[in-house]
Amino acid sequence: MATAQQNAKRQQKVEELCAASLRALTGDASLHYRGRRLHRGSRPLPMHAPHLRIDPDHDDFADCRAAADGMALRLLHSDAELHRSLCPADPIERLLFELLEQLRVETLVPADMPGMAANLHHRFENWSRAFYRSGLTEGRLGILLYTVAQICWSRLTTRPVLEETEDYIESTRFSLVSQLGSALAGIRRNRHDQRRFAAHALEIARIVAETIHAETAASAGDEGAEAKDEEIRRGFALLLDFDRDEGDDNGIAAAVTGHSKAFEDAEQAYRVFTTRYDTEVQAGTLVRKALLREYRERLDKRIAAQGINLPRLARLFAAILAEPQRDGWLFGEEEGHIDGRRLSQLVSSPTERRLFRQEQYKPAADCLVSFLLDCSGSMKAHIEPVAMMVDLMIRALEMVGVRTELLGFTTGAWNGGRPHREWLARGRPPRPGRLNEVCHMVFKDADRSWRRARTDIAALFKADLFREGIDGEAVDWACNRMLARGEARRILVVISDGCPADGATGLANDPFYLDNHLKDVVARREQQGAVEILGLGVGLDLSPFYRRCLATDMTRGLDNELFFDIVQLFGGRHRR
Repeated sequence: MATAQQNAKRQQKVEELCAASLRALTGDASLHYRGRRLHRGSRPLPMHAPHLRIDPDHDDFADCRAAADGMALRLLHSDAELHRSLCPADPIERLLFELLEQLRVETLVPADMPGMAANLHHRFENWSRAFYRSGLTEGRLGILLYTVAQICWSRLTTRPVLEETEDYIESTRFSLVSQLGSALAGIRRNRHDQRRFAAHALEIARIVAETIHAETAASAGDEGAEAKDEEIRRGFALLLDFDRDEGDDNGIAAAVTGHSKAFEDAEQAYRVFTTRYDTEVQAGTLVRKALLREYRERLDKRIAAQGINLPRLARLFAAILAEPQRDGWLFGEEEGHIDGRRLSQLVSSPTERRLFRQEQYKPAADCLVSFLLDCSGSMKAHIEPVAMMVDLMIRALEMVGVRTELLGFTTGAWNGGRPHREWLARGRPPRPGRLNEVCHMVFKDADRSWRRARTDIAALFKADLFREGIDGEAVDWACNRMLARGEARRILVVISDGCPADGATGLANDPFYLDNHLKDVVARREQQGAVEILGLGVGLDLSPFYRRCLATDMTRGLDNELFFDIVQLFGGRHRR
């Protein structure tokens, strides 16, 4: 039985492959999946066609690939501005208009791509079969919506409707065709012209919507019928909120985020009420020396019990991070550059061939890896496996010459502290921005070896260091520290189990203020390209914030497979 982490890995791999296919088909390098949604850069792209909504836990890879193919065709053959200008306001008409536009572009598959056509055919039939077998076609509304989808798809593709339901929908189809006859002929005839096609699609959407509204009015007051209709609307993806986040059923939840009106109204300018109480401290100074030694002994015992092959882990990191660098010469070679010091041997021994020298290269890692640990209150439950994981990775990285540092971020108080009290005293001015005192902690800096910093790393076990988390400022702080150094490659690994959270800031601005700032910081740093940012989710999918991320399940302890996945994340196998 697959574990939650295995399901999350499979989902990430499927999304990597589908995103690669989308980029190849469209030529748009900015397309990638994040939080189970397709994005262009930092902007999510809508997916309104019900048959392209995928459940990776139940749908096979062909279905996922078909959804990607359908989106590629939509991006290639549909003018988004024109579509938006023609889209009706009524939600039912809108859904049908969206469906018909998607079915139109799916008829434009190039003749030299029969596999794409087969994928799309396979997906529509699978969706049709699932919708029918779910029982959602038993009511008048359900069979009407289903029949419209079938006859429009059949007319556009010139394929027969699903054989399993052909007899079931025959009477409804007969009544609809008499009303939609000319419009159905029009969508087939004008499928290469989006504007002309839209006129007929709007006519179909209008007629069907009027029929549905009449059916709804007739059943008003019948609670059972209304409940059934609502279930059918959900099954057919008639969603009034087209931009809502999809749920995650793979066992590892996805981070929930949204739009911040306060952040947008300030034109993406993040505000801080006061920085007077912000601190940056050496974490080891916050814990008594005797207690630190006790924590270190506890950490060592836990690590020894894991049985991790540290030299193997170091070799894996070396293969990913090390690059060949010149390291002197190899002498006495049979080919290469002539070695002038050995020419005399050619006179004394004419058959001597080892008169050459070659440049010698050895792998070296000119790299800095910084681990930025979320020290919010919820992380206390996970800190033991996280501390072991980080400690082992630092040791393995140092074995191959990679510089490392371990940083943490928290707040100085719960629910605002002194900045919040000052804000209250000033009469609560609107949109104050961040209302807590941040505390940035250094457990190990890049110039200290693991051996010298090993005791300070154990300060992670100090429970009262964990309060709330303001992630965006912490990422900026960590990046600035890394940019002050001279390593050629800089990698920041953010380890977190949740979204940014500070009670006072959320109440005074809005719930997603800190989330939006984090996304803005990560997008800006990724665009600059000087620091690679990776997200390591502890029981959480951090893809809404980080393009390169890995969701982990540490409830079963650490194993070599987990570290192998992390190494692959370093190497660039990531969500795009």
